[in-house]
Amino acid sequence: MQVGDSQVNMHTRPGHGASSGDPERALASGARLLESQVLESLLLNIDASLRVYTRAQLFGWTQELLQNLIRHELLVCALREGRPMTYQVDCFASPWIDSDRVCGLFQQDVEAVAELVRRWVEAEFHPAVCSLTGSGALAHGEFSTELHAIGADNLLVHGTYDSLGKPVSLFVLGGVRGVSAEQSFLLELIAPFLHLAWVRSQLARAPEETHAAPHTADLLTAREKEILRWIHLGKSNFEIGTILGISPLTVKNHVQKILRKLNVRNRTQAVGRALALRFLDP
Repeated sequence: MQVGDSQVNMHTRPGHGASSGDPERALASGARLLESQVLESLLLNIDASLRVYTRAQLFGWTQELLQNLIRHELLVCALREGRPMTYQVDCFASPWIDSDRVCGLFQQDVEAVAELVRRWVEAEFHPAVCSLTGSGALAHGEFSTELHAIGADNLLVHGTYDSLGKPVSLFVLGGVRGVSAEQSFLLELIAPFLHLAWVRSQLARAPEETHAAPHTADLLTAREKEILRWIHLGKSNFEIGTILGISPLTVKNHVQKILRKLNVRNRTQAVGRALALRFLDP
């Protein structure tokens, strides 16, 4: 099928027709036809993701239906905050894995996280396959050592990014069994739904409470909504101030007011609350 000057192949089978060069890019190249059972599982996962509003619901989805789509031992969800390489992190894993320890090591091991992001970016923002064996930052950091100890050596890394190509969220699936082109493609399809489900799970209240007050959107001024949109894109106070022509201190004051008005504790929860109230575009 021809679209302009490019050709879109809708019949490429996993493992065929891809480039013989970089295996990480080869896995993500070309659109694919999915078997009927896989397509049904994908649709069920999308439907389940739309019903996630709490961490418990997110845990249930990722450890049940999502496992049928992409089998893995653990899932690390990281959302970039204002400063570079600073993430809010959560981990969903089997009961024998210490999720809190995995989260802590992810936040501490800056070099390993930077390497994961680099490989994802080099894969042109397609899911990147990473192995913890060999040499380099991924092989020797504390985060990698912990994953190796629990048998999660094979990683599948993907996320979301803003209009400037800066990572917004990062998802690391550890212990993926038999990484294939189809799994890479499925992660690329489900990642936006995973991102929104995880952001919603950061809310402090149940969705029934937020929907009961449709006037909440009027609590924020036009300037506060504008700042909240830039926060959603991962901008720091300094960056927002530069964009809007105001001082970082003024931005900080606006952010504090936003947190108070939305009854949340941090910027991530503010974005999640705004998305749930439907006055901030996903």
